[in-house]
Amino acid sequence: MGLGSAILHLSYKFRLLLLFILCMMVVAWATSSYLVDTVQETPKAKSVVMNFRKATMLEKENQKKNAVSAVEVATVKSTMSHCPALSPYLQGPSKLKFKASLTLEEVWKENPQVAKGRHRPAECSALQRVAILIPHRNREKHLLYLLEHLHPFLQRQQLDYGIYVIHQAGNTKFNRAKLLNVGYLEALKEENWDCFIFHDVDLVPENDFNMYMCDKQPKHLVVGRNNTGYRLRYQGYFGGVTALTRDQFSKVNGFSNNYWGWGAEDDDLRIRVEMQKMKVMRPSPDVGKYTMIFHTRDRGNEANGERMKLLRQVSRVWKTDGLNSCSYKLLSVEHNPLYTNVTVDFSVPPKIS
Repeated sequence: MGLGSAILHLSYKFRLLLLFILCMMVVAWATSSYLVDTVQETPKAKSVVMNFRKATMLEKENQKKNAVSAVEVATVKSTMSHCPALSPYLQGPSKLKFKASLTLEEVWKENPQVAKGRHRPAECSALQRVAILIPHRNREKHLLYLLEHLHPFLQRQQLDYGIYVIHQAGNTKFNRAKLLNVGYLEALKEENWDCFIFHDVDLVPENDFNMYMCDKQPKHLVVGRNNTGYRLRYQGYFGGVTALTRDQFSKVNGFSNNYWGWGAEDDDLRIRVEMQKMKVMRPSPDVGKYTMIFHTRDRGNEANGERMKLLRQVSRVWKTDGLNSCSYKLLSVEHNPLYTNVTVDFSVPPKIS
């Protein structure tokens, strides 16, 4: 009995040991399986994390590049220096020649950088934006000669400029002053110009030191011309080519609209300037020289018989006769390679009271 119970007790302990070993084997198998799966999944997780980090780094690098690029562009714009007051390309007085066979295509080929009558210097920022306003009717050859010389003249002065030709259609008498008012108003629709040059089509500048820029006072640029022996036509002469800022021209209410035919509209403008306590400036006589292209008086531009009467009325009518009363029918605005052509029609001239 004692031996039998001992054997049974030993058998019971052996079974417990076997059960314990079996349990441990199951736990070991489950743990090893989990570890294998974990080891297999870890590279995938690491790959995802690495890809995310790479994307983040690339995004940050792109942001840095964009920021640097923006800074570079801003620097280019801000560091472009102003053009000098006196351009290094000026040549001084020149002997003008006018070729009878000259064509518009030739002038265009000589000025490949001009587009729609506009040009600005590439190497510096121009000191002023200048609009050249040219009243016109039946003067195609004169316009061609002027464009041939004026474009390189203005480019040598390093100006940001645009040329506007204001053409009067119809058969009413020519009105130079009103055409210049129209040119001023229409040019401002395209650009915020600083300076306006009111320029006759038959006057060509001889000296590029005659700067086509505005000053603190209105400027008269035609000191002398070939047909007057290069002398001022008369004391107080303010015709041919004049330069006024936007503020100066608006202050005098522009030109009068009532000068139909030739004469005195420039004197009217001078009186307006003087009434505003402004003084006329001129370049030196050796600089302010022009060649006048010979021509006979145009039909429709006969002398204005009312001009002296109109001059006596300036002080009374200048506030209501000018830019603020300039009415016209705009027929077209054409952007040609060498200039912008503005064509207008005027109604029948009113009677002078």
